Amino acid sequence: MTASASTAPQSPALDADSHDLIRVQGARENNLKDISVEIPKRRLTVFTGVSGSGKSSLVFSTIAAESQRMINETYSSFLQGFMPSLARPDVDVLSGLTTAIIVDQERMGANSRSTVGTATDANALLRILFSRLGQPYLGGPQAFSFNVASISGAGAVTMEKGGVTVKERRSFSVTGGMCPRCEGMGTVNDIDLSQLYDDSKSLNQGALTIPGYTADGWGVKIFTGSGFLDADKPIRDYTKKEQHDFLYKEPVKVKVGDINMTYEGLVPKVQKSMLSKDREAMQPHIRAFVDRAVTFATCPDCNGTRLSEGARSSRIDGVNIGDACAMQISDLAAWVRTLTDPSVAPLLTALQHLFDSFTEIGLGYLSLDRPAGTLSGGEAQRTKLIRHLGSSLTDVTYVFDEPTIGLHPHDIQRMNELLLRLRDKGNTVLVVEHKPEMIAIADHVIDLGPGAGTAGGSVCFEGTLEGLRSSDTLTGRHLDYRARVKEAVRTPTGALEIRGATAHNLQGVDVDIPLGVLVVVTGVAGSGKSSLVHGSVPAGAGVVSIDQGAIRGSRRSNPATYTGLLEPIRKAFAKANGVKPALFSSNSEGACPNCNGAGVIFTDLGPMATVSTTCEVCEGRRFDASVLEFRLGGRDISEVLAMSVTDAVEFFGAGEARIPAAHTILLGMADVGLGYLSLGQPLTTLSGGERQRLKLATHLSEKGGVYVLDEPTTGLHLADVEQLLGLLDRLVDSGKSVIVVEHHQAVMAHADWIIDLGPGAGHDGGRIVFEGTPADLVAARSTLTGQHLAAYVGA
Repeated sequence: MTASASTAPQSPALDADSHDLIRVQGARENNLKDISVEIPKRRLTVFTGVSGSGKSSLVFSTIAAESQRMINETYSSFLQGFMPSLARPDVDVLSGLTTAIIVDQERMGANSRSTVGTATDANALLRILFSRLGQPYLGGPQAFSFNVASISGAGAVTMEKGGVTVKERRSFSVTGGMCPRCEGMGTVNDIDLSQLYDDSKSLNQGALTIPGYTADGWGVKIFTGSGFLDADKPIRDYTKKEQHDFLYKEPVKVKVGDINMTYEGLVPKVQKSMLSKDREAMQPHIRAFVDRAVTFATCPDCNGTRLSEGARSSRIDGVNIGDACAMQISDLAAWVRTLTDPSVAPLLTALQHLFDSFTEIGLGYLSLDRPAGTLSGGEAQRTKLIRHLGSSLTDVTYVFDEPTIGLHPHDIQRMNELLLRLRDKGNTVLVVEHKPEMIAIADHVIDLGPGAGTAGGSVCFEGTLEGLRSSDTLTGRHLDYRARVKEAVRTPTGALEIRGATAHNLQGVDVDIPLGVLVVVTGVAGSGKSSLVHGSVPAGAGVVSIDQGAIRGSRRSNPATYTGLLEPIRKAFAKANGVKPALFSSNSEGACPNCNGAGVIFTDLGPMATVSTTCEVCEGRRFDASVLEFRLGGRDISEVLAMSVTDAVEFFGAGEARIPAAHTILLGMADVGLGYLSLGQPLTTLSGGERQRLKLATHLSEKGGVYVLDEPTTGLHLADVEQLLGLLDRLVDSGKSVIVVEHHQAVMAHADWIIDLGPGAGHDGGRIVFEGTPADLVAARSTLTGQHLAAYVGA
């Protein structure tokens, strides 16, 4: 055999090998300025830039949205009719796309029945395990589900058999695991009836004091027109039967006017409409009503496990399913390893892999019975990531939105390893990120900017990390920026004493939080920071608490409506022109009649994408032409809403259009660095960092002596963080006390006092491991935080 014959023939180059790039040409979505980029496949690409520079517009609204739209188009028109219709992004060419899997920061389901276990399918696997191995044997997996009620029934059924009609008696029963007392909620609620109605009034006089129940609305009409109640009699004069019908009557069909409706008592109606939602997901006015009218207590029958007595009685090695769900997941993983029954071997392997993924991703401190709505944005994002960790898919594009949110510098290293592992399996990983620790692992960096909003939307840099460092872009200049530890710290004016705090995993914590200074509470994810601050700092008079909850808003809401700025402006317009304030709202009487104040006309094309076109009558201005004739300071209402915050500060600060109330709100928005935003820009087009700061601006105008901020640097570029620190300093210098729960080292270095919780997460945390100045923490290096802060400041 010749030497040439023994060498394997070279495979010819194929066209398929040339598709190693995702090409974007002429992207104009939101504020993108006709940009073109090439993103290498099977590499980790990080997108950087100030908040609002167009990162999410490029990654989510262009690349990921088009990938999802094209996948949806492979389904039949019938199926597409049931799916959300996605419009094609405003881009000239998009080539080389692969299937996109989006792992975003959206909070998980707001349903109060949703837990970490149900959201990750861990409960489904555990229910099968208990139905096979649990003693005494109860039944199938649904016998352990707190969402399935036990029901039984019997009766006669009529059927045809051999041409003869036969009657047979049949019975059935379903064994579920739902606790009958709390209906699987884990809590029972007691409603204060005096908060639902004023018993000195009749229904026609507006007795109901529940939000949304107006005297002329359908909520009240069904009571007045049902025939069960006298609508003109004060509620305190009702007979026992009327009182029962009014408050507790079972659902029954009634005719109100010509309309068939279902009538039920007020209490079950309120329970179904308002209490079935998770408290965090309620609108602020509904949440305030629920806090006022309802007291929640742990269900005495199931002790908060949500499970029936039967489901709690079946055990494996002395552990029932309620105990298993209440365990910390890292402990639950150890318990599953002790089970060796070969009949359920594949199930045990799947459970072990799932629980190991939790621990690996840094969520081993959670328990499966934790309500999904109580997870922070970072925890929710990592919980969603779990289902992709063991996936055998390759050549997929994973899109992450700030995966480091809520992570201590110690946990970021772990997240970096997970992203690199996804890349090494042959996937393309796209990450929108601000933290230098994560930018450091990028194979390719795309920096957008140079500014935010209309000043952004251009590509400032494309290339390697080293190239970014030496480039003269804002991100490049800040990449190696290190905050210095404060030399001189402020002297406290007092202390907030916390004694014996035991919320969640806190282990009887005693701590004095200094007042009149900038205090940073830090520690690894799950160490008990939020539990200490939100659970022990008394909410209420004088305390302004700003959590991580996202701003919710529709296309009709904008910075002016969200901050309450529009109210004084409308009144000033009305006063200057001698007309009603409602005329100056595009959601009320002043709306353009053609587009109903939306500014655009939506055309629904069934399974095709809904087409939106600018309204021809108002030309996108949203208002009726007659309203635009009224002016204040020479401008009409649509021109005022088109102004930037900076221009509006000047406009409302002096002269004929001087409105002190509006000026104060605008100064707050300018303070947090949103001077470039236009007042009428829809909230749905704002980036995560812009929403975070808008929320901050709104709360900072509230009167209070103590401000509690939960991770205010979320979504902020390193340059924006400097501005935030300046804002916090101004707050403290004006005599306020500021308590910040934060992982960002620049904020820690800037603090007057640091409280570090740990040493670990879950039951390995919940203790104070350090309290003192940042300089002492760096010098001691006694905690994980101290070591990372010392490395950060270069001490």
